Amino acid sequence: MSIKVGERAPEATLVALTEKGPSPVKISELKGSKSVLLFFPLVNTGVCHAEMCTVRDNLKKYNTLGARVIAISVDSPFAFSLWAEKEGFTFDFWSDFNKEAQNAFGNSHDELIGLKGVAKRSAFVLDKDGIVRLAWISDDPKQLPKFEEIQKVLTEI
Repeated sequence: MSIKVGERAPEATLVALTEKGPSPVKISELKGSKSVLLFFPLVNTGVCHAEMCTVRDNLKKYNTLGARVIAISVDSPFAFSLWAEKEGFTFDFWSDFNKEAQNAFGNSHDELIGLKGVAKRSAFVLDKDGIVRLAWISDDPKQLPKFEEIQKVLTEI
């Protein structure tokens, strides 16, 4: 079952690549700041690339709105690091390699291009208390989130 607006964001442990190497991170660590969680299927794929470039090109808007942006997929933190360096992505990427977060949020494809358990493209806005204020999940991996709607919700919370 998918997480709904008004519910507390579920707890999950992911992995971020820090200066010290791979490090576990928890969704609950986001409390205290507005956050945008962008789940996407896979790095280095066409639509995912377009999505992340849109975020990169509008990161100042998110910063002005006081929001932290975290991109999440089942890829390894090492793949994220290479992709981010190549494309100039300066926002956070968290690995959900073990699929804990996507299972908790209820946004997993049964199968996509022959791969089982890849995240559905989805966007969640969390307020400072960890309450979901926007929940958008697409069954169509080619559909991008409505970034204007995400920014509108961030303005309102």
